[in-house]
Amino acid sequence: MSRSSRRLLFLAFGFPPALKSSTYRLLAIANGFAADGWDVTVVNAARPLWEDEFGLDESLLAVVDPAIRIVELPLRRADLETDIRAFSEERALHPGRWLRQWREQNLESFPEPTFGGWRDELETAVLALHDETPFDLVVVSCVPYVLLAPALRLHEEHGVPFAVDFRDGWTVDVINGGTAVEDDSPEAQWERRALEAAVSLWVVNDPIAGHYRARYPELADKVRVVRNGFDRASVPDLAPSAATAPLCFGYVGTINFKPDFVRAVLDSWRAARESSPLLRDARWEWRGNLGAGASRGSSTVLELLLDAEDDGVVYGGPVPKNELVDLYRRWDALTFMVIGGAFMTSGKVYEYMATGLPILSVHEVEHDASTLLEGYPLWSGVGDVDPGFLEQAWARTAELAVASTDADRSAARAYADRYERVGTVASAVQALSERVR
Repeated sequence: MSRSSRRLLFLAFGFPPALKSSTYRLLAIANGFAADGWDVTVVNAARPLWEDEFGLDESLLAVVDPAIRIVELPLRRADLETDIRAFSEERALHPGRWLRQWREQNLESFPEPTFGGWRDELETAVLALHDETPFDLVVVSCVPYVLLAPALRLHEEHGVPFAVDFRDGWTVDVINGGTAVEDDSPEAQWERRALEAAVSLWVVNDPIAGHYRARYPELADKVRVVRNGFDRASVPDLAPSAATAPLCFGYVGTINFKPDFVRAVLDSWRAARESSPLLRDARWEWRGNLGAGASRGSSTVLELLLDAEDDGVVYGGPVPKNELVDLYRRWDALTFMVIGGAFMTSGKVYEYMATGLPILSVHEVEHDASTLLEGYPLWSGVGDVDPGFLEQAWARTAELAVASTDADRSAARAYADRYERVGTVASAVQALSERVR
């Protein structure tokens, strides 16, 4: 088989132009296989689904390798429908009961209450694509986990090898730690079946890799850590210079925090502005998706942010990826906020470090992001959501913004260089290509 004849099917729901937290990883993987000589076909849900959910970023299409074929399947989520004229009488009169029954119906096809009902359409579409021109490898990136079904079907009926990019994993509880399901559950049975058949399992960090190596010791050699990373085009070319007051802090990322978390962080910000001269006139800009579906852009968290405008807090909505560079250029320090604990990393921490800006953390101390940030020269530490610690952390971060030298900022960027996404993905792609060759 010649190098140019290798055909990859990439099951990647959330691929551009979708605007999801996983989108940049999916984009990098597809481009990585194309750069390695594969003929890549990406299967994604059609744009209306992403418009209903988190929205679109059309600018991302400009950085998709032009040789990649994108197939969009007309799948929708009935639970995200907002036009009441399309509701059945049952849904209009008993929305809670309708939603419960809809989820139960999905579970009859596959053990995933929101997406399980897509199984038949996915399998039919994938088999048809393979009949057109056979694939040599399938990579399936979850979620949704129902994407495992067509990969397994193609493997069992046609012998096509497949690899699983689990990212956060299915049976691991990345928020609270431990196992998310019972060992005899349908989810666990499907996961074992898929991983026993797969040639490789990719996850985003070492704790998740440890979970799967312990859970399936006989499959441990399949497990590979493929960390997220930063994209060079998303950060400024040069390290920033020391800042001057008034300072501008920034947060960019998915805003999926509970109201109590946001209240606590905003309270610490107010207290710090009162106690620190460097923060007295400081601004704090929030950017990113807030909510999903019908609730996108309207929530208790948004109300909290709007109520904090007198404290210099601004919510500016989502930001296209091609505008990130300008965003980072105008900020003096960054706030890294994320849920979860030891099993969670977040993709944004890599990009934050690559800017060379001071970083304030708001998350659990025992968090995988702490492992990364421990060596970052301009990090002010982490103390969970403790009000006293956060008030001091705001002040420390402000001092780093004005007092750090050009050498400090260059060292911070140099520390992040090892996490550039292109290199991380390229090595994983090459290893998988050799494995299936």
